[in-house]
Amino acid sequence: MNCDGVVRRVSNYIDGDLEVSVVQEIELHLKTCRECTILVQQTKLTVTLYRDSDLVDFPREVQLRLHETVRREIRRQKRAT
Repeated sequence: MNCDGVVRRVSNYIDGDLEVSVVQEIELHLKTCRECTILVQQTKLTVTLYRDSDLVDFPREVQLRLHETVRREIRRQKRAT
């Protein structure tokens, strides 16, 4: 497992949605990679913070801008691969 593999699987890893062999590969990588360890820790913290917080209704204009930004980023990533 390399850093790219951890980044692609971090959500499933945290959610416990990976095969045991993949989890073992990730955990082996985390033992030697500080950056990925920080990524996993920060992602877990972010999930916990959002799960424990109250939902906020954003104004429609903010929602539209956010959605467009996400769409643009998805398109950019698809072009890069």
